[in-house]
Amino acid sequence: MTERTIHLPVAARPRIADIVSLAQLAEDRGYRRAWLPETWGRDAATVLSAIAERTDEIGIGPSILNVYSRSPTLVGQTAASLQELSDGRLRLGIGPSGPAVIEGWHGQSFERPLRRTREYVEIIQQVLSGETVNYSGDIFTIGGFRLRSDPPEETVPIDAAGMGPKSVELAGRFADGWHALMLTPDGIRDRLEDLRRGAELGDRDPDDPQVTLSLTCAVSEDGERARTLARQHLAFYVGGMGTFYREALSRQGYEETAEEVASAWGNGDQEGAVAAIGDDLLADLGAVGTPEEAREQLREFETIDGVDRVAVSFPRGAEQDELEATIDALAPEN
Repeated sequence: MTERTIHLPVAARPRIADIVSLAQLAEDRGYRRAWLPETWGRDAATVLSAIAERTDEIGIGPSILNVYSRSPTLVGQTAASLQELSDGRLRLGIGPSGPAVIEGWHGQSFERPLRRTREYVEIIQQVLSGETVNYSGDIFTIGGFRLRSDPPEETVPIDAAGMGPKSVELAGRFADGWHALMLTPDGIRDRLEDLRRGAELGDRDPDDPQVTLSLTCAVSEDGERARTLARQHLAFYVGGMGTFYREALSRQGYEETAEEVASAWGNGDQEGAVAAIGDDLLADLGAVGTPEEAREQLREFETIDGVDRVAVSFPRGAEQDELEATIDALAPEN
């Protein structure tokens, strides 16, 4: 049975306590895990620590920690600390992010993202084993140290995020799971084939890697308000975050829409970019509208064979009460 998790807001909240309260609400409503993205706002480790301290059962995880701004051993140390603090509730999400963030915010060159992701997975696994880390890769050469504290009693699963065929294949070959985002039902089915191929290349059971699909969700009794929020969110990512998301949409049959959004956004016409996103694309990428409409759309994604978890995600412009209403409306019990 597909589990429902929550992907906490990517946009900054007024206070860390507001983010924690959403995780607490999700725990109360039966969601299995609270994922926290890390972009250019609050760092994930600090906020996840607060969530771990103020919840009891809900799983936690960053989605995602990028593989450029921290060393792989530091990510391993952070994972060990969060696993201890949460009493074994951590699942670690890592991935390359995109050039806009890596180069524009972290000042790092967005080079060899797939190779870096693979080496991060392998090094983090060594760190968390508690054994001396000896690693010689194409990018990292590490040796002579081991985790100074005791390694986690519970294994920390490591998921890799990716949108393109090769990145998904990598997740299937080396990681414990795959984080999928901005994918249509047909798009997710195509990428699941890449995941299975990767598992086979890694001599693994194709059913072993766990799949978490992040969906943009907006629920309101005013369905048009929900759709407007979702359109604004998608327009920002497709138009304002480089070619990364535009190319993903193009691969899934929405090349004309992606180009129209990017062109309008690039010319300073944000309203035109938002208007270019039709209801068909909204329905293909998330669960948006009235409570009844959104629940029906969400259930359709949950029926996709190979998807283990659906993560309820939110548009950037949603207010706290709108976030809470969406969490309530899409709770597993509904």
